[in-house]
Amino acid sequence: MNVFRLTGDLSHLAAIIILLLKIWKSRSCAGISGKSQLLFALVFTTRYLDLFTSFISLYNTSMKLIYVACAYATVYLIYMKFKATYDGNHDTFRVEFLIVPVGGLSVLVNHDFSPLEILWTFSIYLESVAILPQLFMISKTGEAETITTHYLFFLGLYRALYLFNWIWRYAFEGFFDLIAIVAGVVQTILYCDFFYLYVTKVLKGKKLSLPA
Repeated sequence: MNVFRLTGDLSHLAAIIILLLKIWKSRSCAGISGKSQLLFALVFTTRYLDLFTSFISLYNTSMKLIYVACAYATVYLIYMKFKATYDGNHDTFRVEFLIVPVGGLSVLVNHDFSPLEILWTFSIYLESVAILPQLFMISKTGEAETITTHYLFFLGLYRALYLFNWIWRYAFEGFFDLIAIVAGVVQTILYCDFFYLYVTKVLKGKKLSLPA
């Protein structure tokens, strides 16, 4: 494992922990898109079905279980425990416009036409756009809490670090996965505007807002 993958995994984990702590400590999920969290839960569910078929390492298995458990814990907090604080009026992104095209693309463009491989490919494509409902929600409300922006920053940092991971693996291992790389580039591009606003506003103590 190279340093970019490790720091990427840690950034991803940090984002998840920040979000869970934010919801639990404030006893509120205001400003959090439940639809994005449902998409992430779907991403991890379809990606890590290989938990039942193969074992790579204790680290690999542990991280997969943590991601799946945290994803469903977040969904539970939003839609059940703190449902009264969920802002469904602003969380209105039509997720079917993401799921249907991604599902079709994963059937047409994959490494191997088998159920597990298609589901893995589906998860890669879906993760690249799963944050859109959250960004859409911020654009509708006009601003985001600082803690929510920290969550988004670490989530975006995770994807950016994974791009360097793919570059490292190609240079030193000769490994190249076009599907994962293209999806990672798309996801990182979606965060570019947010990264700029995070650095120029949030880090200077100002509130973040996205243009409608």
